Amino acid sequence: MSAVTYVQDNEFEQLIKDEPIVVVDFTATWCGPCKKVSPMMDQLAADYDGRVKVTKVDVDQNKSVAKQFGIRSIPAVLVFKSGELVETLVGMNPYEKFTTAVDKHL
Repeated sequence: MSAVTYVQDNEFEQLIKDEPIVVVDFTATWCGPCKKVSPMMDQLAADYDGRVKVTKVDVDQNKSVAKQFGIRSIPAVLVFKSGELVETLVGMNPYEKFTTAVDKHL
């Protein structure tokens, strides 16, 4: 099972170019709803292991990536396919909404 890891500003561009599909959870340690989305991201990583890369970005420590994608409220989950942003899910969502977003691009 692949663990969901944090990526930094300087790794982000390379990651979305290298992986066919990347799910990025924009989060912060102080964000209550983010803590509820976190186990869903772990589940997504397990369910789509080998097909989708699931990662997190701490918006407090990586302001330039958050700014680049216009992240104004968190949690925000962005789906990238071949380096292009294809889905944006903002706020608390049911797990099915994340799987539907990913399945569309597999």
